[in-house]
Amino acid sequence: PVLSFIQNAADDPDVLAIKMTLYRTGSDSPIVRSLIQAARKGKQVTVFVELKARFDEQQNMSWARELENSGAIVIYGIVNLKVHAKVLLVMRKERDGIKRYVHLSTGNYNANTAQLYQDISLFTAKEELAQDVTLFFNTISGYSAIPTMHHLYMAPVTLKSKLLELIEREIQRSTKERPGRIIAKMNSLCHPEVIEQLYKASQAGVEIILNVRGICTLVPGVKGLSENIKVVSIVDRYLEHSRIFYFYNGGKEELYLSSADWMERNLDRRIELMFPVTDRKNFLQLKELLSLYFDSDIHHYSLKKDGTWKVHDGTGVQEIIYKKYKKKNDARRSSPKLDIVVRRKD
Repeated sequence: PVLSFIQNAADDPDVLAIKMTLYRTGSDSPIVRSLIQAARKGKQVTVFVELKARFDEQQNMSWARELENSGAIVIYGIVNLKVHAKVLLVMRKERDGIKRYVHLSTGNYNANTAQLYQDISLFTAKEELAQDVTLFFNTISGYSAIPTMHHLYMAPVTLKSKLLELIEREIQRSTKERPGRIIAKMNSLCHPEVIEQLYKASQAGVEIILNVRGICTLVPGVKGLSENIKVVSIVDRYLEHSRIFYFYNGGKEELYLSSADWMERNLDRRIELMFPVTDRKNFLQLKELLSLYFDSDIHHYSLKKDGTWKVHDGTGVQEIIYKKYKKKNDARRSSPKLDIVVRRKD
């Protein structure tokens, strides 16, 4: 879908501009080739290429030169900060004015790693998110000072403080009858301030369930400190790469996706984004997906308070997810197509 989206934008004569971040591009990037094509067709293409992207530094420099030669505007990094956010903005001329289309993701715009990593992304045309994305690009392009964004949270400016605020809100709204709840999935957890806040939440009776694939310096299950915190890890066929954060919020549930792990490098030394999932259908689907990662019947590792991991045999969660969505896709393909008649008033 992402490749088609960018290719269609490059071909569409009504598309005026394309802006995106590129972190890890790969050696043969169909995305970059589409951007080059768009620039050659006269569209305003602005690409933020991170030259400090691990493993892809040389390749990113090569692609950046090709993009510049095609007429695209290329911005090379920010001093002392690595741009790790994954975001794409398309501006299109339509009958009622300029319409903005946005793609936000937890994973890189890399066709190779997309076949190996598990990630989640969001397509939206909601004006409030599109406006924040526009402000984000203005900021990292140097066209404006850091603005106030109302729906996106950007590290190292507002993302960490928002996370701490969301955890604090669970503490304040948690009661014995209706305890708070935090469910989060990420690659690594080792930010001291976040861990301290999670300990505080645990002591306040908030139930905290974490899925951490890699590094975790939080110690769960310690009486009086972290007895309400559970940490599991899943290592499967595909690398678990998505970051999903759920907050019970006294019954007014909220879900966020992010490019950032809860680490000092992500929250303090990188440009990252966290964004809400507000569409009800998407919200419920994502919440159901997140809950699968904590099912007791799946194959996983649980972190003990002595720092060791205990293996729990079971079915791989990725296999469960694959079968679930394959069944949905098969049903959709086999269902009869509807003939739609467009009726217009004379």
